[in-house]
Amino acid sequence: MLEMRWAHLLSASRLGSRKRHDESSRSPFHKDYDRIIFSQSFRQLNRKTQVHPLTQNDAVHTRLTHSLEVSCIGRSLGMLAAEKLGNALPQWVSPADVGAIIQAACLAHDIGNPPFGHAGEYAIRDWFARPDQQVIRQYVTPEQFSDLCQFEGNAQGLRILTRLEYHPDDGGMRLTYATLGAYLKYPWLAQDIDAQAELPLHRLAKFGCYQSERDVLAEIGQHLGLRQTGDYAFSRHPLAYLLEAADDVCYALIDMEDGLLLGMLHYEAVEPLFLQLIGDYGAPHEISLNVPMAQKLAALRGRAMKRLVNELSDVFIQKQFELLTGTLQGGLLDHCAPDLCQGIEAAKNMARRHIFTHPDKARLELLAGASLNVLLNHFMPLALHTDLTRARASFREHRLLSILTFQGVVLTDNIYNNMMHVLDCITALSDHQAHALAQDLQGIRQAVF
Repeated sequence: MLEMRWAHLLSASRLGSRKRHDESSRSPFHKDYDRIIFSQSFRQLNRKTQVHPLTQNDAVHTRLTHSLEVSCIGRSLGMLAAEKLGNALPQWVSPADVGAIIQAACLAHDIGNPPFGHAGEYAIRDWFARPDQQVIRQYVTPEQFSDLCQFEGNAQGLRILTRLEYHPDDGGMRLTYATLGAYLKYPWLAQDIDAQAELPLHRLAKFGCYQSERDVLAEIGQHLGLRQTGDYAFSRHPLAYLLEAADDVCYALIDMEDGLLLGMLHYEAVEPLFLQLIGDYGAPHEISLNVPMAQKLAALRGRAMKRLVNELSDVFIQKQFELLTGTLQGGLLDHCAPDLCQGIEAAKNMARRHIFTHPDKARLELLAGASLNVLLNHFMPLALHTDLTRARASFREHRLLSILTFQGVVLTDNIYNNMMHVLDCITALSDHQAHALAQDLQGIRQAVF
């Protein structure tokens, strides 16, 4: 079986750009990081849900703080893995370059998430799956309807990176192909929703690209030499496994910390899980001292992450052949030492039992779903209007159109594109913006958060 080649996988060429890189102080991959961090879409993550919608506790993670932390872990993983790869990499690529590629991709990994996090994704999917919305099928192809019914933050992120920000419909942020490849955890299109009708919408298979960006996906895959597995479907870029691992590590550990801050977990239950992850690396001395809980947590987190980064980079080297042939089963964590796998899974199970099902979180997620339903009920019908019907729009519809127009939405006679543009507008909102706009549309005075 043919292996993918690092010389192609680490391409510094840019999507949509013909300019040559002429800076000596910044590599093309560091420039990717800068472009992402200065983008409006990244700034919007500051008030988007990581786990807890509309929280008033400033110490709890948002999508922005989560993304920054994932990018730090990703950079460490990339640099360490590259050092261990040694001469397997092209001479013009340094470990710092590989670290910067993954750092940039990790920074962007949640950039397409809608307001209210996963609760927002479920609310959008549920809205399109409602019986009264099936009329939409007559305006779009089955594949396009799949995109709408399976709204996916990963695919929305690719749309933002390659189409919406900086250079609309002309390369977007114009990131390097290497960074885009590392970003694509799911380099394939949505499956037909009808074929998965027996599955609840929150359990549908993930995908990383809408029909609207399928040519972009094909260009990325072909340029990087990713192994093609079907029409508009490719094997993952090897560095995407490091991004996934960095995300999983932060999710598992940070969810527990946030649960402690919000009183959903107790320190006595969390400490043993951290110690299991630390293993032979040895417990930090802080946990035996009479110091604040935050200090103990920081010491435990640092020691656990040190071990995880070392072991994950080792697995990356051990599984290099499977990574380069696109045959690796599962993620890198699945191939780590059993106590690490079990510790991460135990942390996730604790979050599922005590955080994700907590009544306070459930109430806020219901509020989040109601807010998005209001927005979709008001704005999405405008996507079905033709030029003629827009000319006959009511005063209310004109006001709604003006809001979309202010956000840069231009509606045409292409219904699928219209719906995607409306989703672009809604999903760009922060939690607080979405909640406030929904209240305005209902004539309710805004709550102050």
